[in-house]
Amino acid sequence: MTTDSVKALLAARKPIRSGRVGVFSVGHYYYWPQFPGVREKLLEHTAYFIKQLEQQGKATIIAAEGLCDSSQRAFEVGNQFAREQLDLLFCFVATYTPSAHVLPVIQRAGVPVVLIALQPSAAMDYERANIAMQLENDNITSLPEIAGAMARANQKPVDVVVGTLRDDDRAWERIRAWCEVATVWHELKNARIGLMGHVYEGMLDMNSDPTMADAHLGMHVEHIEMDDLKARVDQVTEREAADKLALIESVFDFPDPGADPVATKATREDLIWPAQVACGMDRLVADFGLTGLAYYYRGLGGNDYERIHAAMIIGNSFLTSLGVPVAGELDLKNCIAMLIVDRFGAGGSFAEFHPVDFAEDFVLVGHDGPHHLLIADGKPALRKLSVYHGKRGSGPSVEYKLKVGPITMLGLTQTHEGKFKMVLAEGQSLPGLIPATGNTNTRGKFEPDVRTFLERWTMEGPTHHFALGVGHIADKIALLARCLGIECVLTTPK
Repeated sequence: MTTDSVKALLAARKPIRSGRVGVFSVGHYYYWPQFPGVREKLLEHTAYFIKQLEQQGKATIIAAEGLCDSSQRAFEVGNQFAREQLDLLFCFVATYTPSAHVLPVIQRAGVPVVLIALQPSAAMDYERANIAMQLENDNITSLPEIAGAMARANQKPVDVVVGTLRDDDRAWERIRAWCEVATVWHELKNARIGLMGHVYEGMLDMNSDPTMADAHLGMHVEHIEMDDLKARVDQVTEREAADKLALIESVFDFPDPGADPVATKATREDLIWPAQVACGMDRLVADFGLTGLAYYYRGLGGNDYERIHAAMIIGNSFLTSLGVPVAGELDLKNCIAMLIVDRFGAGGSFAEFHPVDFAEDFVLVGHDGPHHLLIADGKPALRKLSVYHGKRGSGPSVEYKLKVGPITMLGLTQTHEGKFKMVLAEGQSLPGLIPATGNTNTRGKFEPDVRTFLERWTMEGPTHHFALGVGHIADKIALLARCLGIECVLTTPK
């Protein structure tokens, strides 16, 4: 896309709702009269830690005042956090603390907990060492005790981070990742996903119980009718449709036909009806307060619903790029996966596997129809398809390849017991030609080789769709899975 087109899309994206991370620092009241000055030192270290978190801007930080240094104070802090509706809790272990100063906070906050022990000094000055200095650096001493008490309360931490307070990239990268997870978790459990139509007949892997999404992910699945969309398409004004048409013409290229006789050059006339439908979809999303949509309509005799369904590709692509993922074939699980990948800033396009190139050891990864335009390599194209393979209707369809570089795939599936499961892979998007078929494709390279990767991926029982994003974010998604209590498998070697 041109720079102006990208700016226009980005400007229209709504801000992501920031996750809420509670932070409390723990100590032991018994030390303060014994070792004057230690408490003040610990408060300085705590203030530095909180300031670093706030400066990152990855989440909203809600810090308890002072030190949680007694069981009484633990009850007060826990009750405070209970009112704050947190997404995640950081326990900053400033020095040794009895676990009774920690567990009440965790129990009342009721959210996943990360234990953090960051020593202010890389090592003590042993020649000058004293008890006060030891207490200032006793960050890990009570970690086992806290974890043991949590285990007995069925409150296992989602992570433990050990390191130094300053100049420790390993520790701070983990902490930053958890702040991002808190924001994605916040977005996920406040999501409203529209469900319109039925699953594409015969795709058994995609059937799912919407109540499971509500119950296990905290979101709400809103049932919507095609009538709801048609009513809004009918309400679109000429001005709205004209503005959308202008946006379409600025965002997309319109290449000449390639080898496929099904894919021809899209004309301005081909865009008028999809532009109106795209405006109706905007209204639908706004009226129902949606953060995602999964839909499918089979069609019947060229009726109004079939015409609308066939013209949704462009509107879907715009909405997905604006952070409202739209999943075709009523794949609710993949809509959720796309939302997760988008909120990690990686895009999140609707994808599946296409043919393998065994000669060069890659697999084409993509799908027909709509896509996340902000992860395209260059300007995306529109081609008019005389037939949508496997579906009724015809019209313009999006074609591009992903940006060259690292990519991540997230498949959200379900097990025999009905539980959600995440299947992950990291690979590379390679440069090179893709078929001029009006379908998105990218050359996906996965270790150790394409055959072994596809075998491993398939063995995990995924759905045939997945969310495709740019960058390597499998580690962050795995952290989110811990918060959700969901099984998570990485199918590519690290």
